[in-house]
Amino acid sequence: QVQLVESGGGLVQAGGSLRLSCVASGRSFSNYVMGWFRQAPGKEREFVAAINWSGRSTTYSDSVKGRFTVSRDNAKNTVYLQMNSLKPEDTAAYYCAAKWGVYSGSYYPRPNEYDYWGQGTQVTVSS
Repeated sequence: QVQLVESGGGLVQAGGSLRLSCVASGRSFSNYVMGWFRQAPGKEREFVAAINWSGRSTTYSDSVKGRFTVSRDNAKNTVYLQMNSLKPEDTAAYYCAAKWGVYSGSYYPRPNEYDYWGQGTQVTVSS
């Protein structure tokens, strides 16, 4: 069992930056692929980024590529999402998720591929 707790959300102006954190409880954090998703009101949950167990493989959606960076610190059981050049369309609740498995890749863009979810943190970007 893994519990995930996100933090770092807030209100920011367009062009600004935020860094989200997701801390995992329990052991074996390094045995999970970690993903970030977001969901705006009235929309489906959308893949943002994922990172494999070692951090050597990352995947991004086209909408955030070049602006967001996912990273992890296995010693701290934490995954991060650095968000730069934020746009109003980035406004959403952001969720981290964990997928059991030690894989060389990180292409896991579907929500149903993940085993555990956090409660989410709200990001609001004003224009």
